Amino acid sequence: MNKMTKLGVSALCGSLAAVASANAGDLSVSGGVDMSWITKDDRQTGNPIGIGSNYTLSGSGELDNGWSVALSIAMTNQAAYSNTNVTVGVPSVGDFRISHGVSGSGIDAMDDNTPNVWEEAYGTGLSTGINTVAGVSGSTNIQWKPSMLPDGIAAAISWSPDASGSKSNDKGSSGASTGQGAGYDVTLTLTEGVTGMAGLTLYGGISQVSSDGSVNNDGDREEQTVGVKYAIGGLTAGYQWSEEDLGQSAGEQQYENEGYGVTFAINDDLSIGYNNYESKQINTTNVTAEVESMQIAYSMGGASIRVAEASSTKEDYNTTSTFDNDATTISVSLAF
Repeated sequence: MNKMTKLGVSALCGSLAAVASANAGDLSVSGGVDMSWITKDDRQTGNPIGIGSNYTLSGSGELDNGWSVALSIAMTNQAAYSNTNVTVGVPSVGDFRISHGVSGSGIDAMDDNTPNVWEEAYGTGLSTGINTVAGVSGSTNIQWKPSMLPDGIAAAISWSPDASGSKSNDKGSSGASTGQGAGYDVTLTLTEGVTGMAGLTLYGGISQVSSDGSVNNDGDREEQTVGVKYAIGGLTAGYQWSEEDLGQSAGEQQYENEGYGVTFAINDDLSIGYNNYESKQINTTNVTAEVESMQIAYSMGGASIRVAEASSTKEDYNTTSTFDNDATTISVSLAF
């Protein structure tokens, strides 16, 4: 990790200057690269070599009143912009994050929390088209994580004034939304302090996004999910259910998902796991897409080697056999 120290974060937090001045902080750069080889059994593979690179700029500092401020700017594959978010920590109140839209916001942070040693079953190279809960994370939103909750309880509340609006620069606004308006997410995680059992985690969330009343959008989009994970020794097992009602009167109307996973850490560096995910699309023709994956991961310092054997049926919710596929993916990752 490279660091450029003693950079004033006041430049990063100009909008907060009226609240309090900022002390000097740090700006750091971290990143990594993934190199992969994929073989698809039932489809043309093409060039099987893939490279994914990314880096993140992270800034942090503290205001004179004791508030903390953190900045994150992420760049992903082929220098594609990913996300910018600013988090303000208020003592005894919690963290407030303004995000340009990131998967870690709201219910989208729980889209699939079933155990795996590398990626979700549908995230190893197959184009499954699996639809999971997303909430307000796709648009600029504000999230609050309260810090005054009892031990063993973690919560997050996210809100967006336009859940389908595009991301905007400062002093700007996004274009008109399509189908959706304002929305909120609420998530809750319970650990040992509440469950009374070491290694047991219960989690869940709800989301509601209002409809703009346009054609076919005659109801609010509602999502919910619940899940459980239990870890003992090197073994971790988990199950999750989710449902998404699109609030539409035609086309795809609802998704019902179930996933489970089991992982085992053989030692500190080597782990194996199995993950399965089913997603039922409800419309005029109900279709259930399914994907499963066996994975093994080995790490040595900043390097990781991962192998995944994945199999899918009815990709993109299509019923013909041409949308069934198997793939083997080998990945090497280097972190800097």
